[in-house]
Amino acid sequence: MNVLVTGGTGFIGRWVVGKLLKDGQKVWIVDNLSNSSIENVNEFIGNENLKGLRIIDLKDRQSIQDLFSSIKFDICYHLGASINVQDSIDDPETTFKNDTLATFYLLEECRNYHVKLVFMSTCMVYEKAYSDDGINEKSPTKPASPYAGSKIAAENMVLSYFFSYGLPVVVLRPFNTYGPFQRTGGEGGVVSIFIHNKLKGLPINIYGDGTQTRDLLYVEDCADFVVEAGYNNLLNGEIINAGSGKDISINDLATKISKKQVPIYHIPHIHPQSEIPKLLCNFQKAEKIMLWKPKITIDEGLQKTEEWIKKTIANVSDSSNG
Repeated sequence: MNVLVTGGTGFIGRWVVGKLLKDGQKVWIVDNLSNSSIENVNEFIGNENLKGLRIIDLKDRQSIQDLFSSIKFDICYHLGASINVQDSIDDPETTFKNDTLATFYLLEECRNYHVKLVFMSTCMVYEKAYSDDGINEKSPTKPASPYAGSKIAAENMVLSYFFSYGLPVVVLRPFNTYGPFQRTGGEGGVVSIFIHNKLKGLPINIYGDGTQTRDLLYVEDCADFVVEAGYNNLLNGEIINAGSGKDISINDLATKISKKQVPIYHIPHIHPQSEIPKLLCNFQKAEKIMLWKPKITIDEGLQKTEEWIKKTIANVSDSSNG
């Protein structure tokens, strides 16, 4: 198949690209590099099935139209987005345009050329887990930040194209994804930030009281889920979750990572109004329809992530000394 991946040089995107190439698909990447680097896909550059890497902002509608008119895509994995909750609070317009308006532009091209769209949403659209059964696809949503609001709006537009035009689409809500190639600063990379600080001998800072929980999904499991969801026509018009099915408090995560090697501090939360107290995924739908379930345990995932971050720190040190 001819496959387009937006946000393909990003953290999850580069793993999705790798999986698609491994499957023998012909892949085109589009990214504006606002939150990523071409270096993330360096290992794929020589692959004969990586057909193009274009630096395009998805809000540039003409460039998107030109791309779709020049290549007959079979499927579009739409991962490009603004993902920082605090940035969305500080500047909601940018997040809305990147996450909602750009999705609309893509949808229009997918409709014009009948290209299946796989839309990457987020677990941040949910209110919270009310029990140990976890959050399923019918659990309450709550736009507690403009980021979540923009994603919900985009989800609804994506699904409307299925119901209005019969366009094959699927909405994905992965939980807290972590692993190699995730940035070690900023929002969303709690595992990478904690590990990076531990390796650098810096304190681990926890926002708030640390009792909030997260369901941590290793990035290769997430990428397998994303790609397989695109292949599965039983999911057309559906919303589907992916997670580990287990949650861990931020306090326990910090303790597990620090191994008493660095101090752990609690600091005031920067956006307590947008915090979700309990995130726990119920992925029974994915297991039933896709036969998908995560393979990597949290301990395995943390070890793989730490090994990768250790290498990046060493590489930066070597280059600065060279």
